[in-house]
Amino acid sequence: MKKLYSLIFHSLVIIISISACREKTQNKTEISMEEPNTTGTTVSGLSFNDFVDTLNGIPVKLYVLKNNNGVEATFTNYGQRMVSLMVPDKNGDLTDVVQGFSTLEEYKSGKGRFFGAMVGRYGNRIANAGFTIDGTTYELAKNNGENHLHGGNVGFESVVWEVLSATDKHIRFHRISPDMEEGYPGNLDVKVDYTLDDDNALRIEYTATTDKKTHVNLTHHSYFNLKGAGNGNILDHLLMLNADTYTPVDKGLIPLGNIAAVAASPFDFRTLKLIGQDVDSDHEQIQLGGGYDHNFVINTKFTDEEGISLAARVTEPVSGRVMEVLTNEPGVQFYGGNFQDSLRGKQKKLYEYRGALCLETQHFPNSPNQDNFPSTLLVPGDSYKSICIYKFSTAQ
Repeated sequence: MKKLYSLIFHSLVIIISISACREKTQNKTEISMEEPNTTGTTVSGLSFNDFVDTLNGIPVKLYVLKNNNGVEATFTNYGQRMVSLMVPDKNGDLTDVVQGFSTLEEYKSGKGRFFGAMVGRYGNRIANAGFTIDGTTYELAKNNGENHLHGGNVGFESVVWEVLSATDKHIRFHRISPDMEEGYPGNLDVKVDYTLDDDNALRIEYTATTDKKTHVNLTHHSYFNLKGAGNGNILDHLLMLNADTYTPVDKGLIPLGNIAAVAASPFDFRTLKLIGQDVDSDHEQIQLGGGYDHNFVINTKFTDEEGISLAARVTEPVSGRVMEVLTNEPGVQFYGGNFQDSLRGKQKKLYEYRGALCLETQHFPNSPNQDNFPSTLLVPGDSYKSICIYKFSTAQ
């Protein structure tokens, strides 16, 4: 009997040991880290060496995602920027469709400040650079006239992010924004995951927690031109916005607080329409924005189990490239490059006025000061979760 007990005991030890090894192996896989290249070039022509540095004690490098169709997305952890995105046209030819620069130094110079960047703590504008929580007023940087824009003077686009994991298809960034950074209360713990799949979809998933009540509205700020970055303007792109309404603005581009119908206005993109068709209209809202720089309220009738809806579809007729934008957010900011100054980007290409468009999934601008807008308040114990998907295909 003793021998039987001994045999059973040793068998259990072996089983437990094997299970522990498997668990360690699985955990190691979940946090796998492939050392990024520091030599050679990417498919888009970027040199890895041109993105190597150490800023504030954190190594800065270039990271590459790629799928089995040849799509390649490159990132720097300085500002969590997507530096390039190679996407095929109807003939299978790859072109870089996002604006950006060829070196880290150019990004550090402040030119094209938000090219491809992660924006926070609050994407878009907050009126009078402040908000009140439980009777306490928090003053933010006035970096857009009297208002606050994209997180302040040193927002998430101007800091170095820790890379927790990186593989061919996925990268995870992390940072803790300290209490009162740029005036925002609470230590905000942020993780952002980028996943590139073989359906040519780039999924961005934001999560965040806080130890004090605070406002959060994170977004991605790539400038897209489906003809290729630096290949003219985007006025000949066709755009569909899945929105029956939008939020009109004042002269500071702060929402007035009402929700307006797009019908019978230049803001009606419910079916594919040339971006340039009404961009110079004498409509008051077009004049205030210098074109399109407005938040559209997404129709959510096609919601899936994650709460994801189609927000927009962009088609470039000549190349056949199509980009769909999907999100669980209630709004999307359509910006048509109205404030772009001409400058030289990657491969010394000229990025001209209205040379790209942005589709930033988000809660509404100035939500902290508008009780009738969806709330952006995050409280301790809750988790912020936002999803944005840019999916590419071709129309023959």
